[in-house]
Amino acid sequence: MRYLHAMIRVFNLDSALDFFCDKLGLVETRRSEHPEGKFTLVFLSDGSSNAPEIELTYNWEQKDGYTSGRNFGHLAFEVENIYETCERLVSKGVTINRPPRDGRMAFVRSPDSISVELLQKGKSLAPAEPWKSMQNTGEW
Repeated sequence: MRYLHAMIRVFNLDSALDFFCDKLGLVETRRSEHPEGKFTLVFLSDGSSNAPEIELTYNWEQKDGYTSGRNFGHLAFEVENIYETCERLVSKGVTINRPPRDGRMAFVRSPDSISVELLQKGKSLAPAEPWKSMQNTGEW
């Protein structure tokens, strides 16, 4: 068995693509429009071959944002340097909801309130400021 993808519903496709592609660094691998069902599917990955994907489902006639994305659980991504990743996200206006105080793990949220876990590749980095003193912000 091979893991293929996780699907999340998004209220605003442009906002979701900005978050996942422009801010997190994923790439769009394929897209399909379904006029008969009035929805669009966009698949994202890290760009490597056979990588698991995230399927963004955009329902064209959705009038209200979806209720708490926290019900979904979370997506997790391994990063080369947790501190540099969080600094880059903050510089792009992303709130770090659970800072990497331990040099290992952080959480942010997508525009649709999907929790995204960032995990340090390999061993944890030594705790460092400003992260080790930073408090949680909102839900994660």
